[in-house]
Amino acid sequence: MNTSFAFINSHIMKPILYTFRRCPYAMRARLALTYVEMRLEYREIMLKNKPQAMLDVSPKGTVPVLVLENGEIIDESLDIMLWALQQSDPENWLQHKEEAFILIEENDNTFKPWLDRYKYADRFPEQTQTFYRTQGELFLHKLENKLSQFTFLFGNQPTLADFAIFPFVRQFASVDKAWFNQSAYPKLQKWLNSHLESSLFEKTMVKRPVWVQE
Repeated sequence: MNTSFAFINSHIMKPILYTFRRCPYAMRARLALTYVEMRLEYREIMLKNKPQAMLDVSPKGTVPVLVLENGEIIDESLDIMLWALQQSDPENWLQHKEEAFILIEENDNTFKPWLDRYKYADRFPEQTQTFYRTQGELFLHKLENKLSQFTFLFGNQPTLADFAIFPFVRQFASVDKAWFNQSAYPKLQKWLNSHLESSLFEKTMVKRPVWVQE
């Protein structure tokens, strides 16, 4: 797990979240923050035109970035999720935490690169889009097997793993929806749809105007 915390010399009224609505990393951070009903100042950005205020607190220039009232900076999505769950976790998302970390690590370090190649296959002409999809399917097979035993990845209640991985499966499914909908992953399809139809996801995906730095 890549923890990235820093501090700036400032005090704000409530935490600030720099985010981009469609980014799966930002999405999973927002899922956790929405789940715990955290009061935030949301700053929706354009990745092609990143505000200097965000770059000042997190020079790496990726979302999400959470700026706490005491000036602490958290700019890794999983760390933001864990910070949120330390504040409140009424449905016990942190059960099976160690197993969840292992699966999330595979999602982030193995599945995500194949997802990127599948989604942007024209940028990776070394192989075909079908090849990249097949490589990504190795992870889908693992998820399907888990969901054949339980409703969610580690039981009949959702955990950190479900919410941390769901945005990436959503993105994979969206590359070719017709293919995904007829693919041999009925349990995964049902799991994905349950997330997409949830009130938590609806709240997480509220459209906000792009924040303009004054």
